[in-house]
Amino acid sequence: MPMDAAEIERLIKARIPDAEVIIRDLAGDGDHYAATVISASFKGKSRVQQHQLVYEALKEQMGGMLHALALQTAVPEG
Repeated sequence: MPMDAAEIERLIKARIPDAEVIIRDLAGDGDHYAATVISASFKGKSRVQQHQLVYEALKEQMGGMLHALALQTAVPEG
C-alpha cells in the first residue's frame, strides 16, 4: 500500500517539530519520494547525523509502505 506524502511530513514533524518539510513524489506511485528537510536542530550535526534523525522518524515505514526516499537536509539560513 502506498504512503501519502502528508503522512511522511507528519511523521518527520512529530520527531523534528521545527522542520520545514518539502515532499515530492518521484514516480507518481506513492512509493518513491524525495524529501527536503530544513531544521535548526541539524546545526552542528554531520550530514549523516541529520539523515539519521529523519530516518529515525520514518523507521517503521522504510522498506515497507515507503520504498525509497531521496533525502536532502539543511540548517535554515540566517
